[in-house]
Amino acid sequence: MSRARRLLAAVLVAIALPVVPAVAEHEVYYRFTVLGYVKDAQGKPIADATVEVTRDKTAFSYLGQTDAEGFYFVRARLGDESRGEVLTVRQGPHVRRVLVIFDPANQTDERGTRVDFEGAHSIERAARFRSTLTDIIGAVNRH
Repeated sequence: MSRARRLLAAVLVAIALPVVPAVAEHEVYYRFTVLGYVKDAQGKPIADATVEVTRDKTAFSYLGQTDAEGFYFVRARLGDESRGEVLTVRQGPHVRRVLVIFDPANQTDERGTRVDFEGAHSIERAARFRSTLTDIIGAVNRH
């Protein structure tokens, strides 16, 4: 596992631990994560690729960078009121628009989605979000 990915996973583990309620931006109900992989048309990871997540409602953007395995992680500051908003996820010329979906009553589980860029295609794999996050955190715990 690359150093950048281990560092990212360590940050995720730290964030997943209980935090002081006064720091709202670290609470589950105040964030939405977009993560995934960037690969070329042959399925090889693309390192150092920039991924931009933009809130369509406000035009505010959040940036992420891929590691050696092509993995990226972008955390947006979205509260409960942002449910139903549209985000534009862009990697180079490739764009995927995703709907912000979560259960506002669930303030325990991480909120987010997975968007992979494979060659000229972008694919949202929301059902793989939690397992991907768990794999990343588990990889850090093993090292």
